[in-house]
Amino acid sequence: MIAGGGIAGLTMALTCHQIGVEAVVLESVRSMAPLGVGINLQPNAVRELIDLGLGDELDALGIEATEWALVARGGNDVWAEPRGRAAGYAWPQYSVHRGELQMLLLRAVEERLGPAAVRTGHRVIGYRNVDGGIIAEVDTRDGATTEVAGSVLLAADGLHSAVRSQMHPDQPPPHWGGQVLWRGATLGPPVRTGASFTLIGTMDQRFVHYPISRPDPDTGLQLQNWIAELTVDTSKQLNESSWNKQVSIDSFLPEFEDWTFDWIDIPSLVTNAPSVWEFPMVDRDPVDTWVDGRVCLIGDAAHVMYPVGSNGASQAIVDARVLGAHLIENGVGPDALRAFESQLLAPMSELVLRNRGHGPIGILALVGERSDGYFDNIDDIIPHDEIDQYMSTYKAAAGFAIESLNAAPPTIAPGSHVGEPG
Repeated sequence: MIAGGGIAGLTMALTCHQIGVEAVVLESVRSMAPLGVGINLQPNAVRELIDLGLGDELDALGIEATEWALVARGGNDVWAEPRGRAAGYAWPQYSVHRGELQMLLLRAVEERLGPAAVRTGHRVIGYRNVDGGIIAEVDTRDGATTEVAGSVLLAADGLHSAVRSQMHPDQPPPHWGGQVLWRGATLGPPVRTGASFTLIGTMDQRFVHYPISRPDPDTGLQLQNWIAELTVDTSKQLNESSWNKQVSIDSFLPEFEDWTFDWIDIPSLVTNAPSVWEFPMVDRDPVDTWVDGRVCLIGDAAHVMYPVGSNGASQAIVDARVLGAHLIENGVGPDALRAFESQLLAPMSELVLRNRGHGPIGILALVGERSDGYFDNIDDIIPHDEIDQYMSTYKAAAGFAIESLNAAPPTIAPGSHVGEPG
C-alpha cells in the first residue's frame, strides 16, 4: 500500500510494477489535477525515470536545463555553471511543470497497473502492524472510514503526513525560518540561454526564474516559472490558511519594483502572471527513524526540505527507486524497509539541515558580507576556487556529483524482480 499519489507515491507504484510487486495507491483527493508550478529534476532523478521507460514523455514535457546561475543584487553573476548534459552528466536535467509531471506518472500507473491501482478519495489516517502484515485506516472522504490490508505501507503523504504523525506523535510543527515565497508562471521572452535556472538577489530577498516550456514557434514566448522570496518577522505565527493561498501581487511586488535589468524585467513578469500563490518556506526537523514495523516514510513525509537545491522532487523519485532495490534484495517486509532507512536516513537528514542553511545559495551570504552586491567582477569579492569548492561539496552531499553518478550502475538492474514477501 502506498499512501499518497504525488511524485514519490506514483514513482513507487511504477517501481513496484517493474519489480513484480502488486501495489495500490491511496490518494486523499477525489480528483487528481495538474496543480502546482515549476520544479527541477536533477540528473540522478531523470536517470530513474528513463529507466522506468518515461524518457521520451519526459523530454516532450519539460525543457532541458543548460545553465544554473547565481546573480547578485546589482545584476552581475556570482556563479554560473552548465547543468545536465551540458555539464557532462550522462542524463539531462529538466525543468518541468510539477502538475504535468504528476499527470504523466499517473497515466503510466493507470496504463501499467490498471485504473483501479489509484484509489482517489482515500486518505490514510492511521495504521497498525499485525502478524505478517499491516492494516491502514482510511478516511474515504464521505464521512466513513475503512481498512485496507497489505504487506507493507509506504507513506508518501507529504509534509502533513498522518502516518508520520502517528509514528512520531511528539514531533514539533513544521520549522519556519521566516522566508515567504510567492510563485507564479508567466509567458515571456527567453532569458540568458533560454534554458537557464537563475537566482537573483541576497540571502533575505531573492528572485528565482526558469522556463518550463520551449519557446512558442509563433510568438517566441516561453512559460516561465518564477519565485519571489522575502524574509519576514519570524515572531508571526503561521496558520493553516498560510500554506497555500492565492494572493494579490500588492503584498510583495513593491519590494521588487526596481528589480529591472537589461536581461530580465522582474516587475513585468510578476504583473503579467495569471495568478500568484503564497507559501511559507518550511521543512521538518529530522527524525531518528522512518520505519515502524511494516510502515516506512518516503519522499516529503520522510525528509521535506527547503527548496533551495532542487532536491525535493528529485529525491522523492530516488527514494522510490532505492526502496525498490531493497525490496528485490530483502523481500516485501521489514528487512527491506530497514535497509532503505539505513542507506538514506543519515544523508537525507544531513541534507535537510544543509538546505536549512541555504544549501548551494549560501554563497550569497559571503557576497553580502564582503560587498553590497554591486560589483563588476566577482573575483574581486570571492576567489573562484572558494566558490567552486562550496558548490562541489553540496553536489556530493545531494547525490549528484558528476563522476560518481555517471559511474554508478542502475539502481534497479533490468529484469530484476522481488522474491516472496518477507
